[in-house]
Formats: sequence, structure tokens, C-alpha cells
Amino acid sequence: MKGTMQYNTEMINHLIRHRRTIKPAAFNKTTVSPEIIQQMLENARWAPTHALTQPWRFVVLSGEALQKFATLREQLYKESTPPEKFNENKFNKLSEQVLDSNYVILIGMHRQPTEKIPEWEEIAAVSCAVQNMQLTAFAYGVATFWSTGGMLNHASIKDFMGLDEKDLCMGLLYVGNTDTEMHDVPRHPIEDVVQMHNK
Repeated sequence: MKGTMQYNTEMINHLIRHRRTIKPAAFNKTTVSPEIIQQMLENARWAPTHALTQPWRFVVLSGEALQKFATLREQLYKESTPPEKFNENKFNKLSEQVLDSNYVILIGMHRQPTEKIPEWEEIAAVSCAVQNMQLTAFAYGVATFWSTGGMLNHASIKDFMGLDEKDLCMGLLYVGNTDTEMHDVPRHPIEDVVQMHNK
């Protein structure tokens, strides 16, 4: 690779700096092309990965599978939440976010059996893969929302994804079309987060 400019760096800069999270409530009901989903997944697998462990694992849901997964999340919340802590809004949101989406991509990290590579590096590799998917979606004008936490590492979710005991579910990537405009948000100045040393 030579030092001369080979790509449209202006477009690359735009994609990285202007991609924004759009939550499922702002998705419209138009269909995201399966070809776009395929491109997202293809670009995900080209993320950097130490020792080529390629730890990312994805489960793609659409159509009737979305309702099945929404029902599973509701069931798990009911089973794991004491009555006094049950939150109706949270319960409803578990299914609404799924059903408002055109696709939901479950994100997994497969732990290398030898555990030679530190776990945090495998998590970082999967995170890079997700960023590749989000940038690809944005390039096609498609909205995404990466959500983590909750009951995602419950045994039933890991079974649903075909993950092993030491694997992790790293969240859900909600995908849909939107009419919402993406607005710039402030970031810390580069001087606040970077140290430069030349001696």
C-alpha cells in the first residue's frame, strides 16, 4: 500500500463523523433490502482480529422470527423480575423495539477454546465488526441502534444464539429505515483526548 491517496477520504470521513444512532421508535415500516443486510455482514467479517480468531457470531432475525424473539424477551423478563420490581414500560419496550425493527441482528463473541487471546481483545474485535456494520448501513441510508445489557447473557438467549458457556452476547443491532434526520452532536476537542510526543 503506497502513501498516495487511493480512496475517497472525504466520503470516509463523512461516514465516520456523521453516523448516528436512531432508535427503533423512529423507524418507518419500509423494508430494508436483504442485499444491504448481506453487505453489512460481509463487511463485519473484515474487522481486525488478533491471530485471526474471528470471534464474531451473528444471528439475523426478520419476519415471524422477530415476534418469536420478542415473546422470548417478555417471558424472560417475567420469570426473572420480582413482582415488586416489575416495570410495565420496560416490559413493553422489550418487545416494541424488536417489532419496530425490520431486522434484529444478535451479536455474539465466541471465546477461543484455548483462551490464548485475552477476552478483551475478542470483545474489541466484535465491537469493530459492529462498527463496520453500522457504517455500512449508514452508507446505504439505513438506521441502526446497538443495544446492550439486560438479560442478553441469560442462558436462554445464549441457547437461542447457539453460544457456548464462555461466549458472550454483546447486544442487539436493531436495523430499519427512517425518515428522521441525523443531526451532528458535539464531541470533545481532540486536544482533550490526545497526547502528542515526538521526543
